[in-house]
This record gives sequence, structure tokens and C-alpha cells, in this order.
Amino acid sequence: MPALTAVESSTLATRREDLLRFAAGSVHREGGFAWLDQSGRAELDRPVEAWITCRMTHVFALAALQADRAAPALLDHGVRALRGRLRDPQFGGWFASVDADGPVLADKRAYEHAFVLLAASSATAAGHEDGAALLEDAIAMFEQRFWREQDGLVVDVWDRSWTDLEDYRGVNANMHTVEALLAVHDVTGERRWLSRAHRIVERVVHGFARDHGWRLPEHFTASWRPRLDYHRDQPAHPFRPYGVTIGHLLEWSRLALHLRAALGSEAPGWLLEDARALFARAVADGWHVDGADGFVYTTDFEAEPVVRDRLHWVVAEGIAAAWTLAEVTDDDDYLRWYGRLWDYADSFLIDQDRGSWHHELDPQNRPADSVWSGKPDVYHAYQAALLPTLGTLTSFAGALRAS
Repeated sequence: MPALTAVESSTLATRREDLLRFAAGSVHREGGFAWLDQSGRAELDRPVEAWITCRMTHVFALAALQADRAAPALLDHGVRALRGRLRDPQFGGWFASVDADGPVLADKRAYEHAFVLLAASSATAAGHEDGAALLEDAIAMFEQRFWREQDGLVVDVWDRSWTDLEDYRGVNANMHTVEALLAVHDVTGERRWLSRAHRIVERVVHGFARDHGWRLPEHFTASWRPRLDYHRDQPAHPFRPYGVTIGHLLEWSRLALHLRAALGSEAPGWLLEDARALFARAVADGWHVDGADGFVYTTDFEAEPVVRDRLHWVVAEGIAAAWTLAEVTDDDDYLRWYGRLWDYADSFLIDQDRGSWHHELDPQNRPADSVWSGKPDVYHAYQAALLPTLGTLTSFAGALRAS
């Protein structure tokens, strides 16, 4: 099992502190957390996005669990927005985004609702007085609107009144639902959340990914048939890109291992086997495939790069997956990947002058903004700098609460 040196632990702590200082600038005076530009300025004229507010709330909850003095007030700011400004008082659930006049995107999306579950779980673990109420509300919405028992998966997008359900199904929302359900399990102790996370991972990883040579299809019909050509005309879509999303292979690898840790002696052997296969596919298809270091954003189903820009979150998930695999296998190759990816982040992604990480680089590893503008959140980077300090875990908040 890998162990951090004192210097490595101190370096990770400094990285987390830097990210928290940058993130603190996102407080929106009207509620929630604002989009941050490259310099860390809050873009107050942009709508407040639910996913950003949830991710920032989650990060500040993790910081509060580590006794950061500024974190409780920031956590409270996020919880109040999720119980107020971003909550739909008429139909229930959470708006995707709001501005000064009300909802901008009133759709009810599984992606955002998964992050509400995660933020509420982390707030509860951190002892926020309204965390449990927020979590109870989020669980009710999840149960009533998104979970489909017959599929063992979640549906994706409803209209505001929960009347019309989009035909699209996707695994991105299901991936973040797994992360959220593992946190809900840690906070509540209820076995059903672990069971549902297991069902999703088995269907997506041991089914869809394995069936396609670990090049996971992202997009599906309402009956869960792969749509391999979906968004071929929008290959750089930030949430639904065409083809194989390399970072998601890494993220599913890590989550499969968190599920394995939660299941303990009941964990099937395929969880580790599949996690290793996903990581291997990601680095074979995505790393340095066009002559420069870094992971490409997407490939097609023959491993040809499609969007060659490098996104910061892919490297962060690679760091986390490599460490987790090293922890459960004692395979030094994963430790070498862990070091290689941190070296890359230090060389190209971490903005030493203005803070946080560049969210996107071009194929020559220069800052770019064709997929993402600015530095809207610190969630992936913060977790990458936290995970190696926690040991084997099911969820970040659960591990911190137990420490």
C-alpha cells in the first residue's frame, strides 16, 4: 500500500489551501456560487449554475471537516442557496441555473440533482444544521423522479413540471449518481443506497463498457440502446460530447474501487478487474496519442482522437484513479502514473500566478477555452489533492467524518 512522505503530504495540503482560497471568491451576493474567470473574478452577470453551487458546497463541506476556519460560512452560503434560490418552490427539485429574474434553465436534470445529493451528504457529514433536511429533500426527488428500478439506472432530463421526460439517456448523470449514492450510504448507513450504486456500476461498467472493449458509450435511447453517433456534429460539447470521454473511463475506474471498498468481502472480483481495464484503456487511447503529453478529451470508437484539447478534470481523475489502483493492487506502475500526472499538472495545469488550475489546454498544452471558459470550480482538483491522504474510502465526506 503506498504511503505519502511528509513532504508529499505538505505539498497536497498546500494545493488544497490554494484551491480553497481561489474558490472563496465565487460567493455570489444573491445566493449560490458564481462562475469564476481565469483570474478568479466572479462573473456576477452570468447565471448561477446549480452544478457549480453543489460542487463548491461539497468542497467547502470537506474543508469544514478538516477544520478549515473559513469553510463553515462558505458551506452555509451554499446550503442556503440549495434550500432557497435554486430550489423550485412550485414543483420541487432544483433549477439547472438561475439569475436575478428567476430560473434561466428550469429543466430538472439528473446531473444537477446528483450533485445536490452529494452536497447534502457532505453538508450533513460536516454537521450543518440544515444538512439533514436538504438531504431528505434530495433523496425524495431522486426516488420519485430519477431512479428507475426496472433499469437499475437513472433517467436524465425532465421539464420543470415533471411532465415531459426527454428520450435521451446518458451515463454521465449515472456516474455522478454513483458518487452521490456512495456518500449517502456513508452518511445514512442505509444499505439500499449501496445496492443501487452497485446496480449502476454493474450495468454501465460490467455491461456497456465491457461490451465495447472498455470504450464506454456515453449516450443512449430511452430503452438504453447505444447512440454511437450522438453529437457527432458537436464533438466538443461540455456535457454530452461525441464518442468516448477519456476522463470518464478514469472516473468510473475510481468509483468502481470505492464501491468495492464499501462492499468489502461481498465485492465481486470483476470490480477490480474492470477498474484496471478502464484505466488501461484510458491511458492507451488518451495519453500522448498525438505527440504531446496530456490526455485528449475524446476519441471515436476506434481510438482516433476527436477533441484533442486537454481538460484539467481528466488529469485530476487520472491522479485519483492511479492512486486508488496503487492502493488496492500494490502495483508500482500505478504509482508511476500518479507521479507522472502530478508532474504534468505542475508543469501545465496549475496556474501559479493566478490560482486554481487552467480548466483547458490546447493540443500544445497552452491555455485554451474552446470547451470551457474560465475556472468555474475546484471540485476535481481538490479531490485529487485530498484522496491520497484518506486511505481506502467509499466517499470523501464519509472518510473525513470517520477520521
